[in-house]
Amino acid sequence: MTQTERRPAYDFDFFTGTWQVRHRRLSSPLDSTSDWIEFEGITNARTHHGGAIHVDEVSLAEPGHYGFTIRTYDQERKDWTIYWVNNRVGRLEPPVRGRFTDGVGTFYGTDEVDGRPVRVRFVWSEISDTTARWRQAFSVDGGTTWVDNWEMRFTREAQ
Repeated sequence: MTQTERRPAYDFDFFTGTWQVRHRRLSSPLDSTSDWIEFEGITNARTHHGGAIHVDEVSLAEPGHYGFTIRTYDQERKDWTIYWVNNRVGRLEPPVRGRFTDGVGTFYGTDEVDGRPVRVRFVWSEISDTTARWRQAFSVDGGTTWVDNWEMRFTREAQ
């Protein structure tokens, strides 16, 4: 079954398992000219409640620095809400919300960076049985322009 043939509550089934991750993020998330920081990580992902809840834990740049994602599927709205928390801050960040269309997942939300309100965009793309790509972008002008500031390229770990 291909990604586009799956029912919406199973959109994140592709991501279940263990992945090697190549992170690439801007040192200053609102400045597209800042330096890119690159590092490796591992993500472990799984589903719950018949696919309607999907979670993952990801290792980040520094030893002992981890993040955790919670994705919940809203049966009535037919979309996903995605929450992020890391062990440095210890609180859920404001969520993004969206859905998959033609194999690409696009999710939007609002947050604050350095005291400035920002629009947030997550995009899941290039999804296959063994690879996936996730990108994050911020906008300070209501979504007219975006700064891509974090990318993760996933490769499924051999089983």
